[in-house]
Amino acid sequence: MIAAQAAHEADLLSQAQADLTALQAKSAELADQYLRAKAEAENARRRAEDEISKTRKFALEGFAESMLPVVDSLEAGLTLKDATPEQIREGAQATLRQLTAALERNKVIAINPAAGTRFDPHQHQAISVVPSELEANCVVAVLQKGYSIAERVLRPALVTVAAPK
Repeated sequence: MIAAQAAHEADLLSQAQADLTALQAKSAELADQYLRAKAEAENARRRAEDEISKTRKFALEGFAESMLPVVDSLEAGLTLKDATPEQIREGAQATLRQLTAALERNKVIAINPAAGTRFDPHQHQAISVVPSELEANCVVAVLQKGYSIAERVLRPALVTVAAPK
């Protein structure tokens, strides 16, 4: 009986040692997987930061490149010494069209509400309230255009608004 109990305890001990060895191997495998996942996450974070940096750099580069023809036009206009007022006006209008097109290509859109448009505090800034035949809280006149980029307001349009009757 003592021999049987000793054999049983030996079996239990060898089983416990085998379980311990298996658990240690599994622990080492999980630790390795954890370290690999941690390194991969760090690499992904670095790649994302690099990508964001490049995106910002190249977005600015694209915007600057679209402004170069406008600069060229302004410089060309300034080299004309004997330009007539009409030529100067035509040149300024052409340059403004170039500038507007360059801004629009880069998603910079003018906010220029028509008279009678409902006042929108997210896009307009009321400078004054004036008596008008228009409905209350409608734009009467635009004093200065606003601009948005990708649906985000850079500068609200400065407007006068119709007073309540």
